[in-house]
Formats: sequence, structure tokens, C-alpha cells
Amino acid sequence: MAREDFTLSGLPDPDDGPEMEAEAGLRPKTLDEFVGQTDLKERLSIILEAARARNEPADHLLFAGPPGLGKTTLANIVATELGADIQITSGPALVKPGDVASILSKVQPGDVLFVDEIHRVPTQVEEVLYPAMEDLQIDVVIGSGPAARSIRMPVEPFTMVGATTRMGLIAGPLRDRFGDSFRLDFYSTEDLQAIVERAAGILEIDVSPEAAREIAARSRRTPRIANRLLKRVRDWAEVRGSGVVDLEAAMEGLRMNQVDKAGLDRVDLLLLETICTKFAGGPVGLSNLAISVSEPKDTVEDVIEPFLIQQGFLVRTNAGRVATPKAWEHLGLTPPPSSGSTSLF
Repeated sequence: MAREDFTLSGLPDPDDGPEMEAEAGLRPKTLDEFVGQTDLKERLSIILEAARARNEPADHLLFAGPPGLGKTTLANIVATELGADIQITSGPALVKPGDVASILSKVQPGDVLFVDEIHRVPTQVEEVLYPAMEDLQIDVVIGSGPAARSIRMPVEPFTMVGATTRMGLIAGPLRDRFGDSFRLDFYSTEDLQAIVERAAGILEIDVSPEAAREIAARSRRTPRIANRLLKRVRDWAEVRGSGVVDLEAAMEGLRMNQVDKAGLDRVDLLLLETICTKFAGGPVGLSNLAISVSEPKDTVEDVIEPFLIQQGFLVRTNAGRVATPKAWEHLGLTPPPSSGSTSLF
């Protein structure tokens, strides 16, 4: 069965626009092309190979991890490895039970249904997914008022692939209906260098190993960021340099894009500087911090803070956010004697 990508329920096509087309072209198409996540690939390859040998859909699969680590790429790889079509939707697009019924009525035997941000699926929609995932049936209500009646409609065998950035928000009954779940880890610098060099080959960018490693080291251990920085460094090299991405071009391009040696960008540094200079290192509450850096609370909590915490620049405490000694040192500042950061360490 030929593979085809399309979207449902009004979700914008992820390949719309030149930038997204270029990004899609960098995505690995098979497990062999996928760099990193070695243990995950081994487990997943066994599941897919066994399903192919039995000539049946694979178990439902759940991928979890921060943005940019390859969850969507793996969903497409699952479809490719199974020789199946993939239908794509997202949790926010599934507003009512009828949306699920409409999608599943179009599913052909063996299809892959990819639900991104599955933790945002409403409770009433989850109730429809349960029998579909377990029994290949969905309950459809026909009519309204006293004349309404429910009928059970069969669904073709399919593989559901869910992706989430917040595993803890998925309801237990939904999570338990997946045959296996996978947690994507952040990538090593070596793996990211291989990803940068692969992307450079696809984009026909002349990049030196030293430049590729410098880009990889500042990519926050995330392939999506590595590919984006590669393209921005390429732009600098073509406009201001010789067109070749060597170490000097990489350093200048990264400096222009305000990405420092630790991988911190302008927003990261602003948040750390705000805690250190306006709140004496903390603790400071999330609401005050979000207002101070002019970012929504969700963005601060889910996008900015995780990397700073992982790298040891920030600590979340019951009293609020606290900058660590590493943060003060990185900013070139001296913590005051009464700083909350020093009292923690």
C-alpha cells in the first residue's frame, strides 16, 4: 500500500510553506536513517518487524518527550516501515465525539492514525477512543431528543500513534490502552553533529566537522534546533562570508542569532538576568517572573525553564524560582550575600 500524508479536522498541513517543506525534507524516512535514541529504535524495530511478519497492524504506540526530539518523525517512520498510509490530527482538533467518528470512518485496514498533543484530547472524545482502540468499534448517536439512539459501528484494524509533551496529563485509561510507550531523551553532541552533517548534505551546505560540532553543542540537545541553527549559519555564510560554513562562520552566525556557548538564547538570558537583578536571585513566583519577561506563564514553565533546569541554571522550589550559582557565574554577576541562590547550595 502506497504511503500518503494528509491532514484531517482542519489541522493545517505541516508541510505548508517553503520553510516547512525544507524542514520536512530533513526528516528521516526510515529507522535506519534516524540518528540517536538507540534503545528506543531497537524496541520499536522489533514491534514493527513482528507486525509485518504477522501481516497485521502494530500495537498502538505512544511517544513522549519535549518538543523537537522527533515524535512526529517517528510517527511517519512507523507508517513507512509498515507500508501504511498515515492520517494526521491533533488533540485540540478533536473537539467532539463526532470528530473521531468522522476520522475513523475513513480509516482503511492497516492505516496509522497519528494524534499529536494527545494529552489535550477532551474527556468526551476519550470515551469514544477507548472502544475504537480496544474493540475496533465506536458508538455513534443517531438523531436527537427522545428519538436518539446509539449504534455500534465497526472500525477497520489500525495503529494509533500518540505524541505528547506532557505524559502526566494523559488520563490513565487512555494511556493504558497503548501497547507500548516510549520516552525520547535529549541527544548527545555526537548524535547532533551527525544530524547536522546529514542535514547539510541534504541542503547542499558545505560544512566543516568543527562547525557542525559547534552548532551541535549549542543546540540545546534538540535536533529541531540544530537544523534551524544550521540554516541560520548558512544564511550568514552566504551573505557575509565565503559561502562555506567553517568554524569561524559558525561562531559568527551563532553570535548573530544570540545563541551563546551554553546554548542559551536571548529569552533564556533575559529570564536569568531578571531573577538575578530584579529579584536578587529569587525565589520568585511564576506569575511575577512571566510578567517581568513579558511571556505567558505556560511559555515560561513549558518552553524556557526546562532547559535551564536541566543545565543547572535554575531551580524550582515551593517558594518560587531560584537562580543557581552556575547562573550567576554564567552571567558574570556576583550574588548578594543574602541571595536565595546561595542559601540552597
